[in-house]
Amino acid sequence: MSINARITPNGSMDILSRFEVNLLRDKNNKHLHELFRRCALAVLNCGILEDDAQSLLDSYPDFDISVIQQPRGIKLEIVNAPESAFVDGEMIEGIKLHLFAVLRDIIYTDSVETKAHDLNLNRSEHISNFIFHLLRNANLLQTDPLSEQASTDIVVCWGGHSISRPEYDFTKEVGYQLGLRRLNICTGCGPGAMKGPMKGATISHAKQRFSQGRYIGMTEPGIIAAESPNPIVNELTILPDIEKRLESFVRLGHGIIVFPGGVGTAEEILYILGLLLHPENESMPFPLIFAGSKENESYFEMIDDFIGKTLGDTAQKRYQIIIDDSVKVAKCMKAGLEEVKEYRRIRRDAYYYNWLLKIDPIFQAPFEPSHESMSALELHSNQPIHKLAANLRQAFSGIVAGNVKHEGVKQIKEKGPFEISGDLTILNPLEDLLRAFVEQGRMKLPGGTDYVPCYKIVQK
Repeated sequence: MSINARITPNGSMDILSRFEVNLLRDKNNKHLHELFRRCALAVLNCGILEDDAQSLLDSYPDFDISVIQQPRGIKLEIVNAPESAFVDGEMIEGIKLHLFAVLRDIIYTDSVETKAHDLNLNRSEHISNFIFHLLRNANLLQTDPLSEQASTDIVVCWGGHSISRPEYDFTKEVGYQLGLRRLNICTGCGPGAMKGPMKGATISHAKQRFSQGRYIGMTEPGIIAAESPNPIVNELTILPDIEKRLESFVRLGHGIIVFPGGVGTAEEILYILGLLLHPENESMPFPLIFAGSKENESYFEMIDDFIGKTLGDTAQKRYQIIIDDSVKVAKCMKAGLEEVKEYRRIRRDAYYYNWLLKIDPIFQAPFEPSHESMSALELHSNQPIHKLAANLRQAFSGIVAGNVKHEGVKQIKEKGPFEISGDLTILNPLEDLLRAFVEQGRMKLPGGTDYVPCYKIVQK
């Protein structure tokens, strides 16, 4: 079943310039309209477990959305939208807010406002400044002038969308303990380990009568259909690509908890380790905790073993593994956040945006997965370890694309699996890790079809 509707926005998007409206209505700018359409459909599909972006689009081939300019504002006209986004003919309020967040971010990213800053997105400092503007426009850079106690309180939670029920329950337990300490949650906004901590925190925030709880979701167009925003997210932003999404996490967040996941989670782990291993970030406190239930102990042993064999013990010292103790996770994170606060206070860095974190261009430049770029990855040990982490991150990013992103899936169908090559000292641990992910069902959502690898490890 599908529904047609016209809706009026709440907040900052109730007025758009004629220029901005024309950006989305311009028949010559098909890319922008299709981008808006795809992201809007994913948001309207909230709560439906779907691991295939193309499958979602195929289910609603006649879905469309357009902006209607009116003298006193705008409306969105929606045609053939998923029925699940409505109750008694009225769009669910949270989904409505997410829909206008999509409109806000896509318009701003492509608008003359952004371009007016004369940013050169080939330069590292300009990229970080661009991300600052995106987050500020989404009203995510908040500070409480009356209380420094709440100034370093955003905990980023990473983990898989395809996890077991016991794993999901543990993420809720950790979220509950974080919420009791009045900490806020930021995730990739999807299901699984991205939803669990938020759900747990909503209960403890209510117990503490903490009414300003933040449940921040960060996504990007290539992944949003496979990981539609969960209903708890109350602050949603869509970043232009995966690299800017990852940088947004570490600029906005004050610490990170990693739950069990699959290849996407491995990508996130390698990203943050690559940053923390940079010589200029050596003394910077940034709490990084790998957390799981007793059933997950072997998973983190596997991750720890992979990191040790590829990046060495220096990388292993930058994180802590805590098993089956949600209280300890929250206490350790709280203590780590106090160190972050003191570090930034002394150096007069902003509490709401981590300007001092050094991020090399290799972590910022969009990596376009293709058969050529995947085979050209430098997976060898004869390079600084933070550069090796960056290249391994790109390998996992390519596999994520081949698994769930529209363009990546299309390439695999046309040309076969990506080929990954390099030193055996790197390839063997990588192959072992990927094989374990497949065997443990960490590549697809539960109930889906059998996983067919989008990659092939080759020796050259």
